[in-house]
Amino acid sequence: MLAWLNRVNRAHPWSHNDHYLDWVVRQVRASGARDVLDIGCGTGNLVARLREHHTVTGLERDPETVAVAAARFRADPAVRILPIDFADRDPGARWDAITLVAVLHHLPLRRTLRALRDGLSPGGRIVVVGCHRDTTADLLARLPAVLLNPLVGLVKHPARATEPPPHMRAPVAEPRETLAEIRAAAAAELPGARIRRRLFWRYTLVWDRRV
Repeated sequence: MLAWLNRVNRAHPWSHNDHYLDWVVRQVRASGARDVLDIGCGTGNLVARLREHHTVTGLERDPETVAVAAARFRADPAVRILPIDFADRDPGARWDAITLVAVLHHLPLRRTLRALRDGLSPGGRIVVVGCHRDTTADLLARLPAVLLNPLVGLVKHPARATEPPPHMRAPVAEPRETLAEIRAAAAAELPGARIRRRLFWRYTLVWDRRV
């Protein structure tokens, strides 16, 4: 059964990250943000959605991926695409909202949460769709995603694929922290952060800077 599921998933790939873009956009719009920073913007799928209502700065380090994003938004005055890591940003810059989709697990957790907090303007919002390392206790929670994943792939991508689409080719990394460890780090660095386990091996985090 698992071998069959893997074959279907490879033949009908779809982006678990893009699945949550509508949710991210709603969270950002609800915050009243004007200027948004998207860290690890990839080829720019979230940037394209955010720029409908905000000015957006996208950061992407992978050379092939950032080239696609830069070309995509070259003539758009509402968008800047920068080929840098979050650590290389202007340390004095502040944004009304900061988004990270499947990016936080590439970065040192506690230090990055602290830097994200410091990069927000008063009243700003952090919105994360993240990946976590599963524990034995997570196996049951994973079952719906394991079963639904190939079905969603067949609906979203009915034609058989020979390779992943461009927006799914950026470098990946295995998450190091469990969801419990992420909750603990957020409690220390972003008190009051709202964290939820989600389908398809993701969790979400929202935090508002009051002052």
